[in-house]
Amino acid sequence: MKRSVAAMLVALAAAFLSACGSHDAAAPPAPRTDLKLGTVEMRDVDLTYSSEAVVEAVRQSTVAAQIAGRVVEIRFDVGDFVQKGDVLVRIDERAATQAVEVSQAQVAEAEAALRNARANYERSRQLFAQRFISQAALDKAEADYKAAAARVAGLLAGAGQVATERSFATIVAPYSGIVSARHVELGEMAVPGKPLMTGFDPGTLRVVANVPQARIAAISHGGKARIEIPSYNRWIDVKKITVVPAADPHTHTTLVRLKLPGDVRGIYPGVFARAHFVTGVASRLLVPRAALVRRSEVTAVYVLGEDGQPRLRQVRLGTASDENAVEVLSGLLAGERVALEPVKAGMPAPKTSS
Repeated sequence: MKRSVAAMLVALAAAFLSACGSHDAAAPPAPRTDLKLGTVEMRDVDLTYSSEAVVEAVRQSTVAAQIAGRVVEIRFDVGDFVQKGDVLVRIDERAATQAVEVSQAQVAEAEAALRNARANYERSRQLFAQRFISQAALDKAEADYKAAAARVAGLLAGAGQVATERSFATIVAPYSGIVSARHVELGEMAVPGKPLMTGFDPGTLRVVANVPQARIAAISHGGKARIEIPSYNRWIDVKKITVVPAADPHTHTTLVRLKLPGDVRGIYPGVFARAHFVTGVASRLLVPRAALVRRSEVTAVYVLGEDGQPRLRQVRLGTASDENAVEVLSGLLAGERVALEPVKAGMPAPKTSS
């Protein structure tokens, strides 16, 4: 009995010592294999000069009322796409229709008077040829005929003007585009000059930037640029660069217009942009943009060490960049691997089930 108890105590002590030894000599963590990695590399990139800019539409207009009347129909609202010729707003045209009817009645009356004056003039000519009336009577008949013809011509012109004014009751889209503002409500009174709707053509967008005069020569020589839209995280190749031949004497800057492709969608006038003008080509050390971690004024990346574990390292960035990578001035070496999922890299590795 005593021997069995002693043997049990020895076994428990051995198990305890074995457990303590296993904790003291813990195995190193396994290399991280759950991270998506990128490589720091040296390659040729475009050297650029960047300038703040804004998007604007080449064709943007506000349609206004040309006659007075109550707004009786609004067919489109902000954000709607309209085709050229689509009816935007209708104004009550009853007063204009009545004016057309009045003018048509006046034209009919004047035409009847013209027919009577023509017949009287023809009779007067025959009577004068037979010497039954004087030259003065013939002249009066001719004058009456010409006056009646002139009155008909004047009334016809007035009738055409009234008919044209009635057509102003239907406001149509001057070109295909997007409605960006609606300035009138149903039932409001429209008067000549009152804005009704504002729209723009999304196929005629451009970006405008004010560039220092000292940079104009390099920009004109390069002839290439890209537009960055930070709010949409988009980069767009510029179709054409136009340097406006005039400078601001107060700011010593020149306006540069950058035409965007016609198939660009989702971008609207007034959006903030950055214009990156290409001024040359050079070899630079680049790190993927997805690897960057920004905390206040600190920029860092998670670098994969020799043991396969990501470690945070502060870096200093340069100016050369594109939509995928950015220049790094210090903190990294070519060939080092960085985590493209920095949030995931900063968290403990998931435990694997045994």
